[in-house]
Amino acid sequence: AHNLSSTTMPAFHSDFNKICKAYREQNGQDKYRTIGGIPLLPFPANHSKGPAPRPETGDEPDIIAETIRFFKANVFFSNFEIKQSPDRLLVYLTLFCHQCVLRIAKSTSQDGVQREMYQLGVENFTMPTDANFVLKGFFKSVPNKGDQDALRAYLMQARQELSSRLVEIACKDGKPSKWWTCFAKRRFLGKALEGPGSR
Repeated sequence: AHNLSSTTMPAFHSDFNKICKAYREQNGQDKYRTIGGIPLLPFPANHSKGPAPRPETGDEPDIIAETIRFFKANVFFSNFEIKQSPDRLLVYLTLFCHQCVLRIAKSTSQDGVQREMYQLGVENFTMPTDANFVLKGFFKSVPNKGDQDALRAYLMQARQELSSRLVEIACKDGKPSKWWTCFAKRRFLGKALEGPGSR
């Protein structure tokens, strides 16, 4: 008998999962500061400033790059198993990546996309740990104000980094690529941060 999971394509998970699992097994604690179940993972800050830790070595995974690379596959899934805490950040950033694609699809030029991504990067946003977040079940409440502020600052930088990188990746010949805008109608896990699925 075949296992169903072996005959259907699995969702893509973060390579940070292996790192975090191994560290926890060896040290009995998390490798990265974790707030509301979300680890504050390092990433190269090529287009953003903020509190996100920087990679210690050149061969660490990059959660921003992973989110963008896995987006077109993961957005088709209606369920997603959290294997380790980095997957929670991947879930949140995948939802945000979809929100970026929605805005990109409304633009007609790369300059327009750049403006939209800048605007989205500085907008106020609902925290994934808030009670009214669309996928609240994946995350834990954060009662401490200092922790809330730290998580918000980290996520704001991650959002700015991801949206800025998408400008180059999702545009071709000075305008939005149809190979990205066609994904605006998809919804990751049936949910979205704006438009249909956001309630």
